[in-house]
Amino acid sequence: MKTLIGGAVAAVLGLIGMAVWWKPFLQILSGAIPFTLLLGGGLALYLGFDELKDTWKKDDTSFDTPVPSDDSEKYKGEIEDLKKELETLKEEKETETLKEEKEIETPKEEEKD
Repeated sequence: MKTLIGGAVAAVLGLIGMAVWWKPFLQILSGAIPFTLLLGGGLALYLGFDELKDTWKKDDTSFDTPVPSDDSEKYKGEIEDLKKELETLKEEKETETLKEEKEIETPKEEEKD
């Protein structure tokens, strides 16, 4: 509520001040507009140049790092070896699990006798 009242008072005082000092207000405004345009243009130039440098860097790195084709064959071979190793480990685990299940079932059958 205090903010609302403070804002209303500031707006009324601003309107009164502009009515009393209209010509000095326009004089300050006419001096501030070119300065603001100068700062905004300088900022736009800086940001545009920075973006242009980024695109130059991106283009340069794409030509500097060729991918040799020998590595792809090497990696494919490694993938195949790892797949085979994974399959053998799965088979070993399945056989161990089956052995454990048989060991668990065997004492149960002996207890029934």
